[in-house]
Amino acid sequence: MSADRRRRFVSDAGFTVMELLVASVIMITVTGAIFSIMNPAQGTFRREPEVSDIQQRLRVGVDTLQKDLVMAGAGTYSGPLVGALSFFMAPVMPYNAFMSPTDPSQQIYYRQDAISLLYVPPTPSQTTITQDMPQPSAELKVAPQPGCPQGQQYDLCGFTEGDRLIIFDADGNWDVFTVTNVQDAAAHLQHNMDDLSTSYSAGSHVTEASAAMYHHYVDEATKTYQLRYFDGYLNDLPVVDNVVKLAFKYFGEPQPPQLTGKPLSVNPGPWTTYGPVPPALGTVKNGWPAGENCTFMLQGGVQVPRLPVLGDGGLGQVELTQAMLTDGPWCPKANQNQKFDADLLRVRRVQVTLRVQTALSTMRGPAGALFMKGGTATGTSIVPDQEVTFDVTPRNMNLGR
Repeated sequence: MSADRRRRFVSDAGFTVMELLVASVIMITVTGAIFSIMNPAQGTFRREPEVSDIQQRLRVGVDTLQKDLVMAGAGTYSGPLVGALSFFMAPVMPYNAFMSPTDPSQQIYYRQDAISLLYVPPTPSQTTITQDMPQPSAELKVAPQPGCPQGQQYDLCGFTEGDRLIIFDADGNWDVFTVTNVQDAAAHLQHNMDDLSTSYSAGSHVTEASAAMYHHYVDEATKTYQLRYFDGYLNDLPVVDNVVKLAFKYFGEPQPPQLTGKPLSVNPGPWTTYGPVPPALGTVKNGWPAGENCTFMLQGGVQVPRLPVLGDGGLGQVELTQAMLTDGPWCPKANQNQKFDADLLRVRRVQVTLRVQTALSTMRGPAGALFMKGGTATGTSIVPDQEVTFDVTPRNMNLGR
């Protein structure tokens, strides 16, 4: 074979097996490197929307709770019972103080995952009842409102059908109801609660009110976990989904309430530093001994605080535990439906813990530190729960601090 022909044969022979193996190894190495770079990017692409969704739901939960908590205790600004509601009753209650259709627990006076709030919004709908109210009764005789247009049809210009109102007195009694009819000519308000917790006397205050109850709704069968809002009447609505933890802690005034020295017969108060005013000496109310109530008692003929000093008695707030908030004394009395522990009058700060999980079980790993409710995720494509703790000081309950 000639040299020229041999060169042509070699040039047409193609790749050797060794060359093909080397080329394949190089191609596999490069391809693997590319996929190792792209795979985390795919995981990040899947995770980021879920992380943003969790953070958005946390923001909604925090903003909603803070809005009502900061207003808790706001009271009336006209009539004989002016001032924050904490001078008369507990505007923050760690339980379901209203009958909710999705949370029917009643006669439970402490729940870590529920809170009820009361406050008076800016409103002209503020008046008093003019006659002692019989019980039961679905009608209130009230005083005409000042500043309304003249004429019988406008004597109750601030009240309308469907309003949510609160009636309360200086002794710690309170009830929430809904107006069903406004009779301007007779100055009557008809309502949906014919059996209130007590028989209110003339001078008791009636005003528009905001009632809110937030609670943690859990249904393990359907894997439903929600922060819900109840308006105290009909509407119990979800606020945030996939809330796996909701917890409230309470901090308050270490010093018991004191009398301000203002004569108990002079209106308006305040007659105490906080809490309902005791009756005059010799007067019996709500089943307590003469001159006493849930926050004051008689010693040597003098009205002194019934509640103890908490902690070291300093100026700093103390944590109000479940035991403190469920052991009494009960206001206005122990056998009344709308009763509350007197230590709730001390509340000055509420600490809220809110934890939210991803809606996708495929992005949740086993239950543990990162996940309260386990999922099926493996590897690095996971989105841990996010938890936030924040404090709210209701401004109307901190006027004396």
